[in-house]
Amino acid sequence: MANNELLEALNILEKEKNISKETLLEAIENSLVTACKNHFGKSENVKVSIDPETCEYHVFQEKTVVEKVEDPVEEISLVNAKMIDSKYEEGDIVNIEVQSKEFGRIATQNAKNVILQKIREEERKVLFDQYYSMEKDVVTGVVQRYIGRNVSINLGKVDAILTENEQVRGEVFQPTERIKVYILEVKSTSKGPKVLVSRTHPELVKRLFESEVTEVKEGIVEIKAIAREAGSRTKIAVWSNDPDVDPVGACVGMNGARVNAIVGELRGEKIDIITWNENPAMMIENALSPAKVISVIADAEEKSAKVVVPDYQLSLAIGKEGQNARLAARLTGFKIDIKSETQARESGDFFDYDEYEDDEYYDEEYDGEYAEDGYDESGEYAEDDGYDESGEYDDAAENGGYDEEETASEDDE
Repeated sequence: MANNELLEALNILEKEKNISKETLLEAIENSLVTACKNHFGKSENVKVSIDPETCEYHVFQEKTVVEKVEDPVEEISLVNAKMIDSKYEEGDIVNIEVQSKEFGRIATQNAKNVILQKIREEERKVLFDQYYSMEKDVVTGVVQRYIGRNVSINLGKVDAILTENEQVRGEVFQPTERIKVYILEVKSTSKGPKVLVSRTHPELVKRLFESEVTEVKEGIVEIKAIAREAGSRTKIAVWSNDPDVDPVGACVGMNGARVNAIVGELRGEKIDIITWNENPAMMIENALSPAKVISVIADAEEKSAKVVVPDYQLSLAIGKEGQNARLAARLTGFKIDIKSETQARESGDFFDYDEYEDDEYYDEEYDGEYAEDGYDESGEYAEDDGYDESGEYDDAAENGGYDEEETASEDDE
């Protein structure tokens, strides 16, 4: 006879909890064996048979036929065996069906607990497997609340923790706000999966480009390297496997639509996209963008490079508080020493590059009379570099020697 109620219950659990029917049937089988052990004192000779299609189940005790019974749990007398079937002889095994209604209240309760425990374990395992497969990926979550300085973020079926160390400085979240986070790690615990997420990880930017830029997702454009100072600026180096596809243009998008969508998700974080080059010198020159470079001498073995830039570009090359140079060094893996043309000549690291007068690096306004630009001869940051505290160039500062039109063009870069 089919057990329709049990079958329906298993189908509901399988659908809602994503727990397989086979796993639940195994749990029921184990619970029946446990009930037998609690009722009879042992379960070594207990066998359970369950039909997965109908959920009809039977519990049997295997008893050995003996002349004189000493252990009624494991033995049956020859006389009683003959009453079941006359063919049985001493030493044969007889299957005696056990009615579950014979189990005591405690045995039944224990069996129920075994089933419930198995359901909880499987539910945790299913959730863990689901979110473990998302590890090192970006997901959208809903901000729940602040727990101290950490933020609880709901990812659907579990709540993730965004710790203070993985938050971008200055970002403040409101309850029910939707944000994208990078799943750092998924741990299995007795209370279910523990998910740790990040807003500062460089891979967050990479995954956002994969979701926003079709060419990156399809592998036509590769993100070769990435360096990030979360909340401020990111540099990424891209390369195209198709000569007809411009990697930088693909990532920027029409009128900057693609990169602007990512900048918006990162709440205004600036993103520099440069072309990756296997030549270290060319790569370093690209990495220092938007600053122009006169020369690069790279030592691949020492992983170091000496860079010379025009005097008026030194501030731009180094960046506010050294950020541009620092990110370029991380992106390329080279230790970069940046000097202005004047500094390089004074230290003997620079020859007379008259040929640059006719190329793109030469500034017609430049007459050799530029004042110091805020960096001393060692390249250390000084206060008076023509940039105000916000990092924007101060047109009124008299240390650049170039007019407002040139300043605007540099800002555009």
